[in-house]
Amino acid sequence: MSKARPLSVAAALVVTAIAVTGCVAKSAADPAASFTVESSADSCTVSADSAGSGTLDFDITNSGDQITEFYLLAEDGLRIIGEVENIAPGAARSLTVVAQPGSYFTLCKPGMVGEGVGRAAFTVTGDAVTVDAEDSEQKKQAVTLYEAFVKDQVEQLVPAVAELTNAYAAGDDEQARELFPNVRAFYERIEPVAESLGDLDPRIDYREVDAVAEGLDWTGFHRIEKDLWVPAQDALNADEATPAWQDWKPSTTAQRQEFADGLVADVAELNDYVHSEDFTAALQDQGIAGISNGAIALLDEVATGKISGEEDWWSHTDLYDFAANVEGSKMAFSLVRDFAAAQGDAGRALAKDIDAGYADLEAALSAQGSLQSGFPDYSSVGEDVRRDFADLINALAEPLSKLTSTVLD
Repeated sequence: MSKARPLSVAAALVVTAIAVTGCVAKSAADPAASFTVESSADSCTVSADSAGSGTLDFDITNSGDQITEFYLLAEDGLRIIGEVENIAPGAARSLTVVAQPGSYFTLCKPGMVGEGVGRAAFTVTGDAVTVDAEDSEQKKQAVTLYEAFVKDQVEQLVPAVAELTNAYAAGDDEQARELFPNVRAFYERIEPVAESLGDLDPRIDYREVDAVAEGLDWTGFHRIEKDLWVPAQDALNADEATPAWQDWKPSTTAQRQEFADGLVADVAELNDYVHSEDFTAALQDQGIAGISNGAIALLDEVATGKISGEEDWWSHTDLYDFAANVEGSKMAFSLVRDFAAAQGDAGRALAKDIDAGYADLEAALSAQGSLQSGFPDYSSVGEDVRRDFADLINALAEPLSKLTSTVLD
């Protein structure tokens, strides 16, 4: 039997039907620990906005006319502490979480797409709660939380892509250019999932030079990007040999509609997959190693494409992709951090080194801007700043490369 380990807020247990042995910090009958939630078409009403730390029960009723979800999100708005989905109209479901002191948000998502409604602050006060559970149960819950995170990002990607492609197809390039970088952020946080599905990521996110090299039809985000930011006559492709404008002709209205429809269909396919039993089974098979490897893969995305400026070749919106990759990587790491830190002094030291690496990288990014306020054109970012970014990525990549082997010890 494996050791029981303490569990922090980064990997808080989520239980929708049964309580985890040893996890009950309050009685379920304690009114301070029990809440009602009403999810409607345009609201998410929680009976209280604060609680003491420990086991919290949420009873959710769907009074709307669409299937809905309920979330308890961490302060960053990305990390999912607890989630229950597929609440049919007129139905009720329950969610039980073990919550540590901190700031959170509650949110409902009618239709299970988009950014949700009724986002509200929720505060947990009191002392930190030590939660003991068997390794297998903790690891299962970490996988469940990562699955919920991926679903949430893709559910927000679906309407965001629809808005982007509608503007693009209609010839409203100014609006499409404004939307483009933040729409991509949803995809960039979870890109390794799409990369596991054969030709889906190439259809959605291949650069022109990659598609040509592999003899593929060039579609997706970057095909649309080239129409929105028409290449200048002095621009080169990533191989620095062929002028990007050579033989270039802007897409016709019909071609724009075809590219728009194709991206919408491909993202819908991704959404179907992450809500399928196949995705759940794949994550369970990979276990926490899959989450850890996802954190590593997303940082590799930054190192191999974003730092060089080759990803968003015409728009120069690379820093948006960079920031989203880092967010997705850190989110995945947060779910397995405790497993690494539980491996003695070496594991604790590794976790602290990775924490510091993310903090340094985030500080450098924030000096340039944010996904909310915007980032500068990457072509205006000096070589000294790019070198600093590269050094920070390398400094984080070294300990992060040891994460998977450590959490599996």
